[in-house]
Amino acid sequence: MAETDFAPAKINLTLHVTGRRADGYHLLDSLVVFAGVGDRVTVEPDAALSLAVTGPMAAGLSGEGDNLVLHAARAMGVTARIVLDKHLPVSSGIGGGSADAAATLRALARMAGRALPEAGAVLALGADVPVCLAGRPVRMTGIGEGLGAVPALPAAWLVLVNPRVGVSTPAVFKALARADNAPMPREVPRLRGVAELAAFVQMQRNDLEAPAMALQPVIGRVKAALSAQAGCMVARMSGSGATCFGLFADPLAASAAARAIRAAEPEWWVADAPVLQPQS
Repeated sequence: MAETDFAPAKINLTLHVTGRRADGYHLLDSLVVFAGVGDRVTVEPDAALSLAVTGPMAAGLSGEGDNLVLHAARAMGVTARIVLDKHLPVSSGIGGGSADAAATLRALARMAGRALPEAGAVLALGADVPVCLAGRPVRMTGIGEGLGAVPALPAAWLVLVNPRVGVSTPAVFKALARADNAPMPREVPRLRGVAELAAFVQMQRNDLEAPAMALQPVIGRVKAALSAQAGCMVARMSGSGATCFGLFADPLAASAAARAIRAAEPEWWVADAPVLQPQS
């Protein structure tokens, strides 16, 4: 029987680059959440492995062998007909490809009645795949393999904006001024409301924001557009860009902000969505 799984956008509320390993991989310290907007992956048993890409962002991808969805299926050792319904922009700093791979793993595991691959095999698919497989707010450390629990976060809403420009993650890291920046505080505190969450995020950083803006100055316009919206409590770039997020206290303010930005910049990708809470 067919199985469908949701691949939500991964949002780095904070992203501190704290070091670099001898093999070149950068060490991170990041508070990660997931938004209620994303792609969908549907799998169905088949004698051969195939991938079809549909949806409004399908033009940015192909069903060829280098797609992370196919890599994930091969890691599971399962053949299936896979359909990726693509709604998130490609190369946008919100983990779309990794979320798709994680959704593929979950859907195939249910379809085939198999366990998920070991942690090492999941990490080999990409540094963001383990956190996307977890799919809950976490403190992500190392190169992506460290997933630490954080206190329950308050209800909050996001407006995500991407100017439809791609940003090369390797290029952003190459442009980083220094790689030995300070980590987040030893403990993520219990944040009792969205105002406290916004204040905590404001006190942290995304160390990739400045180099990404130097490569794509339009990111600064996106961040400014979010900051200017009524109810926006903090605005920042997510991941390596170019998507920025604005944090809001309620869905009506987030929806109004999204509409305003969409009207002012009709070529940009804009979405409003809640911060997803862990399933009980």
